[in-house]
Amino acid sequence: MTKTLKPAKEFYTEVEAAAYLNIPIKELHGLLDENIFTDGNRRPNELTFCEADLVLLGFWGKGRDRDNPKVLRMPRRREA
Repeated sequence: MTKTLKPAKEFYTEVEAAAYLNIPIKELHGLLDENIFTDGNRRPNELTFCEADLVLLGFWGKGRDRDNPKVLRMPRRREA
């Protein structure tokens, strides 16, 4: 019989997400600013993350310092 895997938590705060990824909160903010908030809008003051978000952030973080062929960098959006 197949068991359903439940995440440890449904949502993680920024502090919990940074701890989960083993990075400083400032680095988490950098990942968010570089990969998500690229359209000129500011990052909200408080964010929550699910485990899928943490997987993606971890993937981006690993490719940040090294050339990672599995990470496709999108160009910054241009203002219209």
